[in-house]
Amino acid sequence: MTTYKGTVGTAVVNYAGNNPGVVEGELWYDSTNKDFKYRYPNVTSAGSWATGAGLNTARQGLMGFGATNAAAIAAGGEATPGISNKVESWNGSNWTEVNDMNEIKVAAASAGTYTSGLIAGGNVPPPAFTANTELWNGTNWTETTNLNSPRRNFAGAGADNTAAIVFGGQVPPAPSNTQTGATELWNGSNWTEVNDLNDSRGQMAGGGSSTNALTFGGEDSGEANKGATESWNGSAWTELNNLNNGRENLAAATYGTNTAALAFGGRSPSKTADTELWNGTNWTEQNNLSTAREQLAGAGTTTSALAFGGEGPPILTATEEWTGAGAPVGAWSTGGSLNTARGFGSSAGIYTAGLYYGGTTVPGNTTYSAAAEAYNGTNWTEVNDLNTARLAGGGVGATNTAALMYGGIGPPGGNEDATETYNGSWTEVNDMNTARHGIASVGTSNTAALAVGGSGGPGSNEQWNGSNWTEVNDTNTTAHTAAGAGTTSAGMIFGGDRSGTSGKTELWNGTNWTEVNDLNTARTNIAGSGLQTAALAFGGFVPPRTGKTEEWNGASWAEVADLSTARYDTTAVGAGTTANNLAIGGNAAPAQTSETEEWSSSSNTVKTLTD
Repeated sequence: MTTYKGTVGTAVVNYAGNNPGVVEGELWYDSTNKDFKYRYPNVTSAGSWATGAGLNTARQGLMGFGATNAAAIAAGGEATPGISNKVESWNGSNWTEVNDMNEIKVAAASAGTYTSGLIAGGNVPPPAFTANTELWNGTNWTETTNLNSPRRNFAGAGADNTAAIVFGGQVPPAPSNTQTGATELWNGSNWTEVNDLNDSRGQMAGGGSSTNALTFGGEDSGEANKGATESWNGSAWTELNNLNNGRENLAAATYGTNTAALAFGGRSPSKTADTELWNGTNWTEQNNLSTAREQLAGAGTTTSALAFGGEGPPILTATEEWTGAGAPVGAWSTGGSLNTARGFGSSAGIYTAGLYYGGTTVPGNTTYSAAAEAYNGTNWTEVNDLNTARLAGGGVGATNTAALMYGGIGPPGGNEDATETYNGSWTEVNDMNTARHGIASVGTSNTAALAVGGSGGPGSNEQWNGSNWTEVNDTNTTAHTAAGAGTTSAGMIFGGDRSGTSGKTELWNGTNWTEVNDLNTARTNIAGSGLQTAALAFGGFVPPRTGKTEEWNGASWAEVADLSTARYDTTAVGAGTTANNLAIGGNAAPAQTSETEEWSSSSNTVKTLTD
């Protein structure tokens, strides 16, 4: 309140309509509608899963730990052809192989963080039970004091590798299905037996800390699925409300607490994608995993979780990232209009310093424009024209004072190879090797760009180094009127005409292209911007024209808020970011539009106070 009072005072502002100048939570009086109003952030009402980059090695019965969905460890498990000691670390975008565990094992208990973890017990060849314990310091594994009782298919909890607790599981001899409720406490040096679970079981999930732990689900000695939930307070276990869907071989995200947990996957009796949220009292069903599976691993919390590996069948590499309720919701809003309505133009810059150039003023692409306009975040201003009028060319650049234009169609309708640079005026430089139009542009600078696909011939990919164009490796599928994002060393293209309307996505590593997950909506004449790890795709022709917008997280596309005006041949401005972008012009029935829409990854809702 001190900040609010210091910023806006205590008086209620009088404004005709929705006041764009208010701060979050500020009350104003709408004199037009005679209502009191205030503004608050627009956020998601429920959590959801999104596909992430897969493990390098598919496995089931693996162990996992970590405090968030941006930093986690996957260890051991059963791969093909057998049990593994391989370890991978997750950095929020990708899995990387790191130093192996000392012991090959599956179905062990785990706890801790990305840099301070613990794995105990489990199953080792041929098969046999083990009591061995290993500590992870962020780089290496160290063998330490064994558990008092060897076991497998049990769970653990702990804030780091100096304080942890393990509980339940199956005990020898193999292959018996004898379940235990035994609990052991780790103090950084030794294991101590403490009070047992009330309900003996194995193949459950758990998490929390050594003083505030939670366990749920599992299987009893009669091989019946359990929904039982128990909470540990540092000295004893207490039975609480059951899961809605009793199951075994599930995973959890409940780092550091026993009052907030996420349960996901498992078998009940078939493989399930069910996700449930624990609030300290009850379980509530949530949005499901994309892939039903059991014997998976988990990490994180109820607001930021990770699910990885497991068995579907087959044994999986699949990774999914959970974002809890309360995440910001992106939205489009109206920006300043172009001075000349047109579509199929090229662009450079960012949303507060954008440049739009070339294009066509009528549907059917029968006129060719050389006009250029600069955007300051509010209005468009005409600047110096291109030397060669054209449409459907490529364009990149960091700001509205440093841009590149290449290729396109010029009068009387032929493919262009001309390249121009802009620094306040346009200068012709070395031509492309292959004339073409409908190019996907990749790059954030006018000195480093990729021209991908287009109408010039199979692949026809070229790289610009600030002076010359060089042919590089082709995409897997030739694309025309696709969109691009990223840089010349880490780029991507998506959508377009690939012998038909396509949703294909391909990633560029500086040398080669790799196909990854498709757009949810296939389309041509699409716009896009951002980076290889975070991109935005919008507009296009399905048919019909569309306003659909999708966000890329580095591994998959998710639908977000649509453009206000459906259109194709629109152009994006937003070099290197998805936080703020522009959708400029395009074909919006029945004619070209001058409309600009501004994308923000966060938005607000206006609330009217009622009597």
